[in-house]
Amino acid sequence: MKKSLASTYETLTSYFEKQMPEAKAELHYRNSFELLVAVVLSAQCTDKRVNMVTPALFERYPTPFAMAGATEEEIYELIKSVSYPNNKAKHLAGLSRGLVDKFNGIVPDNHEDLQSLPGVGRKTANVILAVIFGRPTMAVDTHVFRVSHRLGIVDENADTPLKVEQQLTANFSDAIIPKAHHWLILHGRYVCLARKPLCDKCGLTSICKFFKNNHKN
Repeated sequence: MKKSLASTYETLTSYFEKQMPEAKAELHYRNSFELLVAVVLSAQCTDKRVNMVTPALFERYPTPFAMAGATEEEIYELIKSVSYPNNKAKHLAGLSRGLVDKFNGIVPDNHEDLQSLPGVGRKTANVILAVIFGRPTMAVDTHVFRVSHRLGIVDENADTPLKVEQQLTANFSDAIIPKAHHWLILHGRYVCLARKPLCDKCGLTSICKFFKNNHKN
């Protein structure tokens, strides 16, 4: 890592350690199965909306075994207010059956097995591995992608979520990566907004490439 980039990561880490020492997922869950379901539901949907839907869903289907016995139509009725409810109902029915049939109802702890489940891609697998198992995996959503580029902590060639993930995991320490995932998401959600970033409320302008490029004298 170049000295200047290393310094940027150090400044970023120090800032967030002070501002968000207990950064964590805003999705509500009590166990690995509930988090997996919630993350699948959260695709192109707000966490707030998902948190409104999941209490009734988990009351009806508290385990993979319970949900595996449900039809797509029954699941749909409980999640129909989220985005793409038909697809997500199909995914939840399929992943629940997959958990029961292949893993005895236990959420797997590796990429390959997680991504063998319907509706579970690399980003979702990374969330589960980081949040539940404490692995140094970085889930790159639109917030992480945007914030990373604006801050300049990934280069311009990082034009896919995978490339951003690879650069972030190469430059953050393994111990920090699970927390850094939440830092970047929350910063993008509440400060570094897509259309109009709140630069006046940001403590990272001294290292931010976007700010420097847009506030030249």
